[in-house]
Amino acid sequence: MKKVIPLAILALLVVPAFIVAAESNSESAPKPSIVLVHGAWADGSSWSRVVRNLQEEGYTVYVPPNPLRGMTSDSAYIASFLSTISGPIILVGHSYGGAVITNAAVGNSNVKALVYVDAFVPDQGESLQDLATAPPPTGQPSSCLAGDPTTVFNFVPIPGTPGDFDLFVKPTLFPSCFANDLPAKQGAVLAATQRPFLLSALPIKSGTPAWKAIPSWYSLGTLDRVIPPWAQLFMAQRVQSHIVQVRGGHLSMISHPDAVAEVIESAAHSVQGDTDSD
Repeated sequence: MKKVIPLAILALLVVPAFIVAAESNSESAPKPSIVLVHGAWADGSSWSRVVRNLQEEGYTVYVPPNPLRGMTSDSAYIASFLSTISGPIILVGHSYGGAVITNAAVGNSNVKALVYVDAFVPDQGESLQDLATAPPPTGQPSSCLAGDPTTVFNFVPIPGTPGDFDLFVKPTLFPSCFANDLPAKQGAVLAATQRPFLLSALPIKSGTPAWKAIPSWYSLGTLDRVIPPWAQLFMAQRVQSHIVQVRGGHLSMISHPDAVAEVIESAAHSVQGDTDSD
């Protein structure tokens, strides 16, 4: 004789199974890949602690080298790198890297969010030189890189390229300018290991900006002396970014990696939310 399972007991057995399935599906949405682009006078190691934080949260992270040869060619290189990644991407740029991602993301439908960290965010037709030399509002500080270039940079001639130079920030200036919220000894190491930026890259004009079609987040360093807070705020508000203030200098991803990683994760969570609702 077959036993009949009462409907109430059957409900207790079946309903939890549906609940577990629903919970599992909501958590199984793939995390976007995160691509971190460093700025001038830096390399990928500047992202090391942010990378560790993001990897611990289960993200796939890429840190391609930024060639530092000019906005047009650097953006083309990063765009080529992005084309090798399938699925949604959060594209992050620090300092000059912000100008690069602004151009590199154009036309790539996988890039779902842009994150700017103490970064330049150009509009079409603007150059790095335009943004870096904009006069400050009354009572606001200029960039610590402003002034006579010969007092700020060491100029290294490039063989076979007359009239052009590799620029290095003077080691005596680097710690107080770039690394003002880091220990002096750490700033000195960063000064010694900096990569050069090409002089002829400064006046290159930006193309159509990706931020017109892609949502953005901005991590604003309130102690930044390279791109003063007023300049960051102007650019972030102009592109209608989600702005998060971080009490850090220009290298906030080194001095405050947890805070910077949280901004990146906020952008990633927004993308995952869009994925879940599709």
